[in-house]
Amino acid sequence: MGSLLQKINSPEDVKKLSITELNQLARELRAYILEVISTNGGHLGAALGAVDLTVALHYCFTTPTDTIIWDIGHQAHAHKILTGRREAFKTFRLDGGLSGFPDKNESKHDAFTTGHGGASISTSLGVAVGNRILSRKDQKVIAVVGDASLVNGMAFEALNHAGHLKDNLIVILNDNEMSISPTVGALSRHLNKIISNPFYNRVRKDIEGLLRKMPKVGDRMVAYAKRVDEGLKNLLVPGFLFEELGFRYFGPLDGHNVEGLVQILRNIKKINGPVLLHIVTKKGKGYKIAEADPERWHASGPFHIHTGHLKKIAPEKTYTQVFGETVMQLAEKNKNVVAITAAMCEGTGLSEFAKKFPDRFFDVGIAEEHAVAFAAGLAEAGLRPLVAIYSTFLQRSHDQIIHDVALQNLPVVFCLDRAGLVGQDGPTHHGVFDIAYLRKVPGLTLMAPRDGREF
Repeated sequence: MGSLLQKINSPEDVKKLSITELNQLARELRAYILEVISTNGGHLGAALGAVDLTVALHYCFTTPTDTIIWDIGHQAHAHKILTGRREAFKTFRLDGGLSGFPDKNESKHDAFTTGHGGASISTSLGVAVGNRILSRKDQKVIAVVGDASLVNGMAFEALNHAGHLKDNLIVILNDNEMSISPTVGALSRHLNKIISNPFYNRVRKDIEGLLRKMPKVGDRMVAYAKRVDEGLKNLLVPGFLFEELGFRYFGPLDGHNVEGLVQILRNIKKINGPVLLHIVTKKGKGYKIAEADPERWHASGPFHIHTGHLKKIAPEKTYTQVFGETVMQLAEKNKNVVAITAAMCEGTGLSEFAKKFPDRFFDVGIAEEHAVAFAAGLAEAGLRPLVAIYSTFLQRSHDQIIHDVALQNLPVVFCLDRAGLVGQDGPTHHGVFDIAYLRKVPGLTLMAPRDGREF
């Protein structure tokens, strides 16, 4: 563990550091996270990518007075370490140790127990509205959501509602897939520095007020000025959608530039209304092996840091591997077999299927409700869809299972991975409710193979 990190016992200690020290802290956090995950296993890529953002957040905001809600939470390792759990992080995902995700029973700095994608903007908006109603106007609310979670329908429902309500809410879009050209990036950084500045925003309001006072043409002048302002920004910055939803948009910015993040966060925390900050990060940042193969290093069992090789190889095939092989056999025999997953291609054993039958494989992203309704449509068209999904995530599609599959009596096969108690990932990932909520669905047959041979 680095010498600087050893001095960090709470977020207040982070605020005492210089910008140079913040960069050093980020490097030490990455090394410590890598050390622990290589020993205990767990999510790695997104956690390494979000370190600089986490440092900047705790430098600029004060939890638990301010609220930070992490979507899913597999990127919140640094947050745990900086909020009084540095030594306890060695027990991460171990029996009796820290949870693999944020847990409100574990720390007052974890506002929500999270693990599923797409909910953070909704819950954050609820907290923001609650703060307004209860006259806690100085308490800031931040939702940190990844680009993968943003495709979830609930995320857009929340963005739409937040833009309508106009409460003070900061949404940070952590985009670890998009690459920015140097020109767009430089223009964007300069423009964001200007338009997030409190002086600029104050002058902007003053000018708007003066224009409105102009007889007969005031409102038209304000509307014209806004079109010019928005047109320039949308020419340079890909934030048009968020602006149309009612957000002030800033970005895309380098999510590994701590100084730049601190500057923008200090500015946008003073802005009233909903704000979306778009940052670009690299999964696996600081660990070259993970940077080169981010999908493989989304999560891992214990591994050797220098080689990336797993420390222990399972002596027998896992259920996931057996399922993947069985689906391949079915697809080879029947050209109507198609496979669907919700951002869990490798986790559900469909990687080889995707390579061999790309036209018959569909990864819909973190959109479980759509996955099931989409499968219903495929079945109605005459195909035989297999929906491969983690048990804990299928519960999000309960209505679609009943309304779009069972009521239509369509031949859709749901293949549930990670059923039962899953251990290290904690309560948000246990697949313990599937039999209870599926057994009552008319026409649905439940089967649980006792071993790989029964597949």
